[in-house]
Amino acid sequence: MNLRHLEFFVTLAKTEHMAKAAEELNISQPSLSYAINTLEDELGVPLFEKDGRNIKLTNYGRIYLTYVKNSLAELNKGSEYISELLDVNKGHINLGFTFTMGQDLAPRLVHEFFKDPKHQNISFSFKQGTTNELVNDLLDDKLDIIFASKPDNIQKDQINLYHLVNQEIMAAVSLKHPLSNRQTITLPELLQYPLIAYSKQSGLKQTIDKMLASENLKPKVEMESIEDHTIIGFVHWNFGVAIIPHLPQLAENQVKLLHIKAKENWHELFAITKANHFMTPSISAFLDFVCSYCKQNYLNKNLLI
Repeated sequence: MNLRHLEFFVTLAKTEHMAKAAEELNISQPSLSYAINTLEDELGVPLFEKDGRNIKLTNYGRIYLTYVKNSLAELNKGSEYISELLDVNKGHINLGFTFTMGQDLAPRLVHEFFKDPKHQNISFSFKQGTTNELVNDLLDDKLDIIFASKPDNIQKDQINLYHLVNQEIMAAVSLKHPLSNRQTITLPELLQYPLIAYSKQSGLKQTIDKMLASENLKPKVEMESIEDHTIIGFVHWNFGVAIIPHLPQLAENQVKLLHIKAKENWHELFAITKANHFMTPSISAFLDFVCSYCKQNYLNKNLLI
């Protein structure tokens, strides 16, 4: 069905006059008649009937007009929305981030992005989850960009990785723990005690396992959890110790954080996008901003978060 013919139909229904409608549409009367006849042939019903020198809608035409108007309005809204998405100063970004990055970095980057007046008309939706959950949503086009750990079991050609920051990995002990008077600690010293560990669903597990393997350590795991604050809760009540990322919003009365003496006591965090996938100008602008901001404020200064 020809979209232009539908527009002709709406105009003719409004004017109820062939000559006036043709003039308004800047087409010939025969062209208008052909368009209406084609529609009627496709539908199998008459849309107009003669009314003296003018014409008027049939009952079928009045019913059809309602649906055509609604459909054209929705198409116009869609076209307007696409135009907004293609405007670098407008558009919408679906942003996903891991639980750890929701503590500070994700909201900080969006906050800093909005400081530029040109970005005030860009809107965001947010989703928090594990790295693998977020990557799956990214590949399903439910998210535009994510902040997360480097995912495992994902083919390299499926995603683009942009290194943003390195997050310090620290030890957490109860405030009443024998190690709570320390400021730094080695992994062998820490793992004399039961470990409250991250489960395999967490993107942190791979980094922590690598740290332990480098020193041939096999901890006694008391329990596993996917979520930072659950781990903190069990450490607080002295069920064991933990190896966690630096959490800037963690209250000082919950646990004592200790620096770990290790060759690589940090965890790499990335911005991740879908490979070979169209990005709107607003998404590209945000990605460029976060990469530049993190390079300038963290990576170039060798600063851990």
